[in-house]
Amino acid sequence: MVATSFACVLRAWEANQREIKAYLTHQVRDASQAEDLLQDVFIKAMQYGDAFCRLDNERAWLFQVARHVLIDYGRLKKETLPVPDDLPQELPEIAPVEELAECIVRVLSELAADDRDIIQRCDFNGMKLQAFADANGLTLSAVKSRIQRARQRLREHLTSACQVRFDEQGKVCCHVPRNKK
Repeated sequence: MVATSFACVLRAWEANQREIKAYLTHQVRDASQAEDLLQDVFIKAMQYGDAFCRLDNERAWLFQVARHVLIDYGRLKKETLPVPDDLPQELPEIAPVEELAECIVRVLSELAADDRDIIQRCDFNGMKLQAFADANGLTLSAVKSRIQRARQRLREHLTSACQVRFDEQGKVCCHVPRNKK
């Protein structure tokens, strides 16, 4: 059986080798590389063994294998360029909301004292709303309303003073830094 498959592959190979080589040379533009790829096609034909002899169109199969060999070659051959030593290092990308820190400090100082106090203590320092309510003789409901209104005024002031824009989910997408006073 091995001799039969070898003879079958050899016969088809001799009939199509030149054409496949021309195709590969045209694709890779390098005769020696085309020779290497041609050998890969022959090896795959030999590995196919007895099944090769049962093919309806051996030429089409060989060209299909040649195309696959070219695809594999293209994937492995990745052109790279040397990176210059003086290339500046990329800065880490900062989330748009983090870039607002300087603007928030300035805008917060322009809010009413009550708004600034509740935002600083509860949002920035992590004080619980109930603790804020107890410390200021207020009900929890009143503190919730107060902080909600203070956050809304902060947002409005940020939107106008720093030209903050929000995306569809309500997250900060961009802003224009504000000049210092």
